[in-house]
Amino acid sequence: MARTKEFDPDAALQSALELFWRRGYEATSMTDLVEHLGVGRASLYATFGNKHELYLKALDRYQQARNPQLLRELSQPGPALPAVRAVVRRFATEAATEGGRLSGCFVTNTAAELAPHDTAAARRVEHNWDHLETLLHSALVRAQAQGELPADRNPLALARMLLVLMQGLRVVGKASADPARVQDAAEQALTLLD
Repeated sequence: MARTKEFDPDAALQSALELFWRRGYEATSMTDLVEHLGVGRASLYATFGNKHELYLKALDRYQQARNPQLLRELSQPGPALPAVRAVVRRFATEAATEGGRLSGCFVTNTAAELAPHDTAAARRVEHNWDHLETLLHSALVRAQAQGELPADRNPLALARMLLVLMQGLRVVGKASADPARVQDAAEQALTLLD
């Protein structure tokens, strides 16, 4: 008869996500995970695989939790441009808060720490960025069709610019103690939508 797990894998994955998000991949050891999760090393390996596999599962969970919120925000009926502006401003506000400065964005952190040399992590980062770009592009196409965005604007190029801006806001917000830096940049970029 198989032994039942003595811990909740879902809760353990969430706890691992929080630790990786706060400390990063390299700065988090298996010993740190065992202590933080309160789960034996053998149980962690049996359930999640090695540290790298656990990290990727945590990254997947992070994306699954955040992507539906963005979809709701950017695909709501009615005017589309206010939703785009609200999302960009939310990213800037989050980046400028103390919590945002301490942890940043898990995807952005992964892009900076692992993506240059880790194919699996890079694929997940790229997938996340593709998803965000598609949501922004769709909203901007709707805005243009509804007369909110001038006809001479390129919705795809604008979506890409906003994606890069939003990721940059996360990086600068994490390192800068001046919230005006990210908020001013966001507001300046949003003038391109007028």
